[in-house]
Amino acid sequence: MRYHFKIHKEGEGYWAECLELEGCLTQAETLDELRKNMAEVLNTYLDEPESSRQIFPLPGKYRGQNIEKVAVQSNVLLAMIIRMARLRQNLTQKKVADRMGVKLYAYQRLESSKHVNPTWTTIQKLVQAIPKFPKDLLLEALS
Repeated sequence: MRYHFKIHKEGEGYWAECLELEGCLTQAETLDELRKNMAEVLNTYLDEPESSRQIFPLPGKYRGQNIEKVAVQSNVLLAMIIRMARLRQNLTQKKVADRMGVKLYAYQRLESSKHVNPTWTTIQKLVQAIPKFPKDLLLEALS
């Protein structure tokens, strides 16, 4: 999954803003440094704590000059998709854990980019436990 950043030149340096995520900004003295910073700020921005109730908008379609696509790290993306799917169904972490037949802390690890690393069996349980799980986004996160 890739979000879009608009790059601006200002004086001797550059700054960029994510078009889909309000307040997701960065700056740098060179374009190479700016590109590294865009990836870092995007992943930091999307890496919410497991207790967050924030649902981020998915990337849109943007074209034009000075717009670059920045990829989300797979672990950040996977944790975000799992949390988003649960929140869209108004389910608690406990409810999903119970539906999956796992302990609460085991489920909470799935919503943490630092710990998410599900087995195929766990992914199957997730898809069954959360109605309308976005399988297309899951496949993108796993690829």
